[in-house]
Amino acid sequence: MSQCESLEVSGESVSENPLQPPWLNAPPVDPYPYEESHDLRVGPKLHPSLDALLPYVGVWRGRGRGGFPTIEDFDYAQEIRISHDGRPFLFYESRAWILDEQSRAVRPAGREVGWWRPVLDGERVTDELEALMTTPTGVMELHIGKRKGTQIEFVTDAVVRTATAKEVTAGARLFGIVEGALLYAQEMAAVGQPLSPHLSARLTRVAG
Repeated sequence: MSQCESLEVSGESVSENPLQPPWLNAPPVDPYPYEESHDLRVGPKLHPSLDALLPYVGVWRGRGRGGFPTIEDFDYAQEIRISHDGRPFLFYESRAWILDEQSRAVRPAGREVGWWRPVLDGERVTDELEALMTTPTGVMELHIGKRKGTQIEFVTDAVVRTATAKEVTAGARLFGIVEGALLYAQEMAAVGQPLSPHLSARLTRVAG
């Protein structure tokens, strides 16, 4: 019998488990003790391997335009938070919402979380990146990226999706910091359509 199978449903005792794991009766733990920050003035020191990505750290908000061959064009607003906890990767979180013609919020739209990691050659930081991007609609994309100055170009190396997710097969994204703003364009191949323009936006820094 496995350790999991030996636990009672109530979780209050253990049967047929001679190990008696110490965590069963241990006291509660304190809140997560390590800070994550989107503001370089506070929190942990940025990992040296992320120095070239420093301009991206912050909270960004703005608007964009979306579309695809199978849907009508739409306007949206978006907030992106890019943060770090002192380790050699960035945490990426995006929330978007649809706007009407008067720029009023209509409904929630896409959400996404992910991690950007610089590729190291021994101790040397290269201009290559790896990124994982995951959506609540059942799609996870593994991106391989190339950095040139403050511009990053990502292309999918693999797309994994659940059985109920939309058929997404490939993607490409271009990010850049232009005159202090975060600009990006995203292409997608999905539902039988080839790689096509999907999203583009301009976001301004609101924190960090």
